[in-house]
Amino acid sequence: MKTKVLIVEDEKQMLDSMKQYLEQEGIQVQTAMDGLEAMHIAQTANPDVVVLDWMLPGKSGIEVCRELRQTVNCGIIMVTAKSEESDKIIGLELGADDYMTKPFSLRELTSRIHAVLRRVQTKHDENDVMQRGNLIIDQARYLVTREGEIITLTPTEFKLLIALASRPGVVYSRLQLMRAAMGEELINYERTLDSHISKLRKKLEPDPGNPQYIQTVYGFGYRFGDAL
Repeated sequence: MKTKVLIVEDEKQMLDSMKQYLEQEGIQVQTAMDGLEAMHIAQTANPDVVVLDWMLPGKSGIEVCRELRQTVNCGIIMVTAKSEESDKIIGLELGADDYMTKPFSLRELTSRIHAVLRRVQTKHDENDVMQRGNLIIDQARYLVTREGEIITLTPTEFKLLIALASRPGVVYSRLQLMRAAMGEELINYERTLDSHISKLRKKLEPDPGNPQYIQTVYGFGYRFGDAL
């Protein structure tokens, strides 16, 4: 079965070039030129990967990314002319799987699509639901519950939880945990990790001062409690 890709780009010449190249590579392509159209197509066609421009009319790429993560199970590659690291972090924290800055080669785009697709398929092949103590973690639905109560997490918090809970007892350094959760190294992003962990503990732990789930290993990093 062909890989299905939705390209969301408001520059028609660039859109047509990407579509033509990807189709020559054997990929089934649909296109949209604004955010509203993108959401309609994504929810009806269920693409494997969405290549999503940051700046769009109707509904911004940021809004589309956030809504896709809530409604469609797909890989997301954010595309933007911006190169600031803060924009890259925002895109990944919203749930994007990868990030490309214009200009880029069409060959690189194809490579990124296949890499994201492999990561998405790996998630599908793994057990979608994990139970750790009183926590139920549903990876496919981006849903976490504790004793039946839904715990609302940001995409970054959810990725951190998955990385830790997938390997209870394994100690991650801050850099290792960032890489495991976000998929790549981001300069200076490591500095925000402690803040995300603190917020995650407040949401998950009955007693954040004495954490059962996300434990600090002083001098090393963090681990998920292996006694759960």
